[in-house]
Amino acid sequence: MAKTSESGAFVEKFILQPTSSSQQLPLSGLTFAVKDIIYMLKHGNRFDVDGYVTGFGNPDWKRTHSAATLTAPAVLDVLEGGATCVGKTIMDEMAYCINGENIHYGTPTNPCAPDRVPGGSSSGSAVAVGAGLVDFSLGSDTGGSVRVPASYCGILGFRPSHDAISTSGVIPMAQSFDTVGWFARDPAVLNRVGRVLLHLPNVNPVTPSQIFIPEDCFSLSSIPSARATGVLIKSIEKLFGGSILKHVNLGDYVKEKVPSLHHFMAKGNDHAYNIPSLAALSSSMRLLQRYEFKKNHAEWITTVNPNLGLRLSERIWDAVRSQEDNIGICRSVQTELRAALTDLLKDEGILVLPTVPGDPPKLQTDLASLEVFRARAFSLLSIAGVSGFCQVSIPLGMHNNLPVSISLLAKHGSDAFLLNLVEALYDTVQEEAGFAGKFTN
Repeated sequence: MAKTSESGAFVEKFILQPTSSSQQLPLSGLTFAVKDIIYMLKHGNRFDVDGYVTGFGNPDWKRTHSAATLTAPAVLDVLEGGATCVGKTIMDEMAYCINGENIHYGTPTNPCAPDRVPGGSSSGSAVAVGAGLVDFSLGSDTGGSVRVPASYCGILGFRPSHDAISTSGVIPMAQSFDTVGWFARDPAVLNRVGRVLLHLPNVNPVTPSQIFIPEDCFSLSSIPSARATGVLIKSIEKLFGGSILKHVNLGDYVKEKVPSLHHFMAKGNDHAYNIPSLAALSSSMRLLQRYEFKKNHAEWITTVNPNLGLRLSERIWDAVRSQEDNIGICRSVQTELRAALTDLLKDEGILVLPTVPGDPPKLQTDLASLEVFRARAFSLLSIAGVSGFCQVSIPLGMHNNLPVSISLLAKHGSDAFLLNLVEALYDTVQEEAGFAGKFTN
């Protein structure tokens, strides 16, 4: 996609050169942008210079906080890998939304669908990549903030295994779920960036042992199966044969294997529009997320009383006022879900999911009208969030002139396996998606 200065992706532009000019470095010649949640000095790793003030998506935050005194290790890694940083990108206020709209700094323009939200909270980072302004970008993903904008902007987005990449130098949202993720258009670039961030050696790709397709999860999506699972199934059959494809009812499996979820399923989550056990999983995640967000930021919010967008203010204040009940049960859910999904996937298994349950919403859509969509989205997003597994969102072209995606999950610590698989699959998936698009658009 052609470069454009109209994308509104950046909150601040500058040039931060790599720490070495060697052309042999893995990211040499690549440019990147950084979400405005990550601390940076103006000369990378020099501690005798001023830093940039990290804005966290809100002018009052920027006004009441000092310049960075360090550069986040994730940024140092890619600078040392040879990449050049060209600026900091717009994000949702306090990382508290997945839409990507910001009343203070503007909403970055979705390069695939300008009348639709770009997704958040790493909105500017996704748009900068989708619009061709940089080769890759860094974001953060707590509840979906890399995966959702990657899907909406038609690019690749990777959420690594929890704790696989240092979040030092990143403003915390909820530490039990916070990760540093990244975006790219090219799967080879996605893989190269991942190897630098994760400090991984080059290893040969490994064929998946099993690929699980949970039909119940895909029933939550409004995208026709021919444009989602159909594309992936044909690609898998071409590359690896159909024998590794397995079908599973994930909702039933999670309900059986994660007994601590029963506490949350008693709260009226048995809705016709959702999967009860995954709705309960989402409830558990959001409870722990609010608890940790409150611990991190309630004092600042109550002291400063910041100017927050109306669409976010109520939800952020609800988090500040929330009770601290059942946190221990939330942590039990995490432990049980990771064990259950590890047992399901084993070493080289893959779980396929819709990244999101449908098309990106239109700009300025009333949040109340998105209630069902958001509930389904968080049910899907919480699977990797609560388990700590790695997940990648892969674009599948356009359907009805809007971007389509699919996600692959692998067990915690299998990031190199997943990155290699994406690179191996990508061209075949795009070919199949293009073919399917001719008949369904």
